[in-house]
Parts: sequence; C-alpha cells; structure tokens
Amino acid sequence: MLSPTSVPRIVIVGAGFGGLAAASELGSLRAEVTVIDRRNHHLFQPLLYQVATAALSPADIAAPIRSVLRDQSNTRVLLDEVVGVDRAARKVRTRSGTELDYDLLIVAAGSEYNYFGHNDWRLFAPALKSIEDAQAIRRNVLLAYERAEMEPDAEARERLLTFVLVGAGPTGVELAGALAELARAALVRDFRRIDPKHTRIVLVEAGPRILAEFPERLSAFAHRALERMGIEILVGSPIEQIEASGVVVNGRRIQAATVIWCAGVKAVPVAQWLDLRPAKSGKIEVGPDLSLPADENVFVIGDAAFCRGHDGKTLPGLGAVAKQQGEYVGRLIAGRLRGETTNKPFHYNDQGTLATIGRHSAIANLPWIKLTGTPAWLLWGVVHVYFLIGFRNRAAVFLNWVWAWLTYARGARLIIGEQQTNGWHSIVPQQHEKAVTHE
Repeated sequence: MLSPTSVPRIVIVGAGFGGLAAASELGSLRAEVTVIDRRNHHLFQPLLYQVATAALSPADIAAPIRSVLRDQSNTRVLLDEVVGVDRAARKVRTRSGTELDYDLLIVAAGSEYNYFGHNDWRLFAPALKSIEDAQAIRRNVLLAYERAEMEPDAEARERLLTFVLVGAGPTGVELAGALAELARAALVRDFRRIDPKHTRIVLVEAGPRILAEFPERLSAFAHRALERMGIEILVGSPIEQIEASGVVVNGRRIQAATVIWCAGVKAVPVAQWLDLRPAKSGKIEVGPDLSLPADENVFVIGDAAFCRGHDGKTLPGLGAVAKQQGEYVGRLIAGRLRGETTNKPFHYNDQGTLATIGRHSAIANLPWIKLTGTPAWLLWGVVHVYFLIGFRNRAAVFLNWVWAWLTYARGARLIIGEQQTNGWHSIVPQQHEKAVTHE
C-alpha cells in the first residue's frame, strides 16, 4: 500500500492508444508518471497500410511522444525497451540497463505479427507493424515495378508484378485494395514498357471467408468489391510454404516477387517479463479491473490483455479497445490515489468496426446499422481523421486524401534505402541476383 504522504511512481510501458490514454488521465495527479517506449513516436496504425502503398508519408500518421505529453509536468518519457519486471521488488528493467522503481505499473506494450511457428517466413514475407515495416514494403513494391520495366524476360516480369497478401483480415483487405489502386490508377501512366494494370494481386485466407470478424453480409460485399478491382481471393487456402520465389498454397505454387504477411498477431513477451503463464496468443489474463489477479498494482491493457466483454467473448485487438482500457485504468488509479474505492469493472463500449476496400467502397459494422459502399467509405474517412493525434496530422491526411481523390496521384512514391542500388534479393529471383548486384 502507498503511504499517504509519498508521491506514487507510476510506470507505463508502451505509448500506443492504451498507454497514451492512461497517461492523459494521470496528467494532473500528484504523481511521478514515466512512459517508456522503444520508439519516440506514437503511431496511428490503422493508416499504416497507406504509408506502405505511397498514399501517405510517415509523418502524417505519427506524432512524437514527447510532443503529445509535453504539457503534463508530472510525466517524463524514456526512449528505451522493457526486458523484464521484478514484481516482488517492484522494478522494471530496460535494455539500457536502467532499473525503474514503481508503485503502480501499466503494461500497454502492444503486439507483434505471429508467423505460427514459421519464423523463417519473416525473411520473405515482411509484416506491417511499424513505420520501418511500411517503408520497407513500399520500397519493395515500387522496386518491383522499376525492375519489371527493365526486365526483358516475360516470365520474370510476371513474377515481379505479382503480389501475394497472406491473411484477409482488415489489414490484408485494405492493403489489397490500396495496391490495386496504386497499380491501376497512380502508376498507370508512369511506365513505358510495362502496363501496371497487368499487376496480379492475390489475397490468401486460411479461413472460409475474408473479414471473418464482420457479419457475413458485409464480408460478402467486400469479397465482391475486391474481385471487381481485379484481386484474386483464395479462401480456405492455408499457406504451406513461403520462399524467395513465391508461395505454395494448397499444393499450388504462385510465383511472386512480393509477399506481405497480414495473417495474425500475438502479444509481445509480456508473460515472460511478468513471469506468468500466457493465455491465448501470448496474452495475459486480467481481472475485471484489468489488473493481474495476483497483483492489484500491475495492470495489463490493449493487445497484451486477455479480457472478455459483457457477452463473454474475447475483446479484439483494436485501438478503440486499448484506448478505452487506458482511460479506465487511468481513472481507476486516479480514484485510488484520492482514496476512492470502486468495484466497477471495465466495460467496453463497442462503437463498431470499419474497413475500407477502395475508392468509394468500405464496410461499417455499427451497433445500430450496417453500411456498405460510399456511405461507409465517407464514415471511415471521417472517423480516421478524427482519431489522428494533432491538427497538423489531421489536416495533412485530409488534404492528401482530397488530392488523391481528385487526381488519382500518390505523392509519397519514394524509394528510400540501400536496396534501391544493391539489395534486390527480396524481389529478384535467385538466378538474377549477381547480375543485378553489379548494375
């Protein structure tokens, strides 16, 4: 228990939606709040796929954590990575060797992509979780077109212009639609020897339908919309192998230069830090108030928390869930420090989920209505601009979208990194690597 005269030390691990929401609720307390994140920016992940497809620049969807929290005099930010927690001694250990004492700990560390025991696939099928990931995918996508423009062999060109996306959840669907628009609208007049309209985009899903978390009617609408955009959809088709030359699906080989993993996520190793047995997907089971059942001073929120809603179903790994959990824990801690007691459990207010498919097309699963097409697309745009952090980011994204809608242009088509000169291994067949290296 805290002494009435002591200044409580509150450590927040992670500055995503949940971590920042908790920090904001604690900003006016008489407390020492420390936010730790291994990156110096908060990332609006729902729009990360637009960075990967050259629709937006990284700065449009990210904000420096210090800038977001600079008006909170009781809060400091550390650029570091947590590697362990000693709950008995109430210490957090970081990669830099620092040990931080805490009275209350909020773990909002997020998730990473799950390759389901095939970590070797990561080399050939990068996932989309960070700005670095998005820039690498954008580089590979744009390099594929550049290399195809120079490739004299028809079979090699076809491989270079084939893109396989593994996983047909919201990320896979939105990325597939964005790649189709990039190829068939933004790039169509930029090349002389190839026609980007001939790009082949294959969306692979192990389950029976795409967007399985949406109602079947909305899923079917999205399926038809993607097929009208020329995207091949393979459902009930688990990936069997991923290698440099492409993928194997149901015994069928698809030659592809670019494979992107969108299949599933797991919690970062929070269970290992806390010395606990993990639940499903590496998550930590929490109590009704999101604290550990055996330790009321440690809270786990967001993607790392195994938490059920009022209907008994596991809450999804959405930014909205993490944000509401962060606000709840922040208010609960503030009340506890003021001497208040409450047994009110966390309750997620489900305001619906949305997914965009392409120009004028989206789906919206709201508690009171189901929308498809242009109305859902407009709602999707409004919601995403609203939840961006900072006026500058909202204005930049809105103006970029208006410009893209009017002109079909993608202004962020920059190839950045050494791969543009000597690192073609991710998009060039093995037999061509030596020749390309000397170009």
